[in-house]
Amino acid sequence: MAKKTVEDLDLKGKKVLVRVDFNVPLKDGEITNDNRIVAALPTIQYILNEGGKAILFSHLGRVKTEEDKAGKSLAPVAKRLSELLNKPVTFVPETRGAELEKAIDEMDPGEILVFENTRFEDIDGKKESKNDPELGKYWASLGDVFVNDAFGTAHRAHASNVGVASNLPSAAGYLMEKEIKFIGGAVDEPKRPFVAILGGAKVSDKIGVIENLIEKADKILIGGGMTYTFSVAQGREIGKSIVEMDKVDLAKTILEKAGDKLILPVDTVCAPDFDNDAPTTILSGDIPDDLEGLDIGPKTLDLFTKELQGAKTVVWNGPMGVFELPTFAKGTIGVCEAIANLDDATTIIGGGDSAAAAIQLGFADKFTHISTGGGASLEYLEGKKLPGVESISDK
Repeated sequence: MAKKTVEDLDLKGKKVLVRVDFNVPLKDGEITNDNRIVAALPTIQYILNEGGKAILFSHLGRVKTEEDKAGKSLAPVAKRLSELLNKPVTFVPETRGAELEKAIDEMDPGEILVFENTRFEDIDGKKESKNDPELGKYWASLGDVFVNDAFGTAHRAHASNVGVASNLPSAAGYLMEKEIKFIGGAVDEPKRPFVAILGGAKVSDKIGVIENLIEKADKILIGGGMTYTFSVAQGREIGKSIVEMDKVDLAKTILEKAGDKLILPVDTVCAPDFDNDAPTTILSGDIPDDLEGLDIGPKTLDLFTKELQGAKTVVWNGPMGVFELPTFAKGTIGVCEAIANLDDATTIIGGGDSAAAAIQLGFADKFTHISTGGGASLEYLEGKKLPGVESISDK
């Protein structure tokens, strides 16, 4: 990897600023999913083992007003981190100032401190989100070196990633390193055949990804709600199915450009309503006016499974149907199983709903890599340069 990693830094006795992605879901002050905290543990543990002082910071949700602060403190995260590491974690409920500086100055090697939600700085002029140079410089002044392990925000230039990296020697943490290796590697140097599976509701969310992958992938399998925009582009009837009419001409262009690389569903699970108990009909071809498509059908699942056989690199982003309703989850489950059972393949999930589906369905261990960043992984798959990655020091 061309970027420095945490192992390239001398950490002994150093104040190590670590931008983590602790943007976890909270309900009534309790964390409902701690995957992102768990994902950061290897980097934190390495810093502690090397005798560094780990100073962790992250955003949590969106904060625009004083009222938004309620329920957005990182205090519960610091508590959960302490439980996972089985050691004390100091929490400072400030983003700057004397209390924070004193707490950092009093740290001993091997200790951990978490300071408050970086987005609290957005209340007065979006200082964090707009990469205020003074804020980045101030946070950098709190440490000796900077480790960026927050891939989930790598597609944004914020004070807490690009701003700090502009003022300190920096490196990628293990999680960031893994994302660069797998997602970057899949797009730039895939083992072939390379198959991409793209789902989700909107073509507009995936235009850049599809256009980039037409050049890179051997096959692109399309499922989910965006299927119906392509169906309209082919002159088919889609009933009440979701569609982006303003993207139909673009879908026509993509179909022409991709040729036989792009594979669309051949049958659809339809229902009269968006309801788990609605009666279902499996249709090939046009969908009547009183029905909507809510999942790929069994013939499509067989087709997609066949196209995946022998693949050496697979990237999956987006569910095949309304997977949160069990009646319409069969396509997503089937694709998940088909990818999980491939031999000798690098299999990558590009964050978001497909990552949630794989974890929920118990297939997480069967994939080579599950990305922690939905938006960041999409932009990486588009071939874009990510500011958070670009700002890390080169080897």
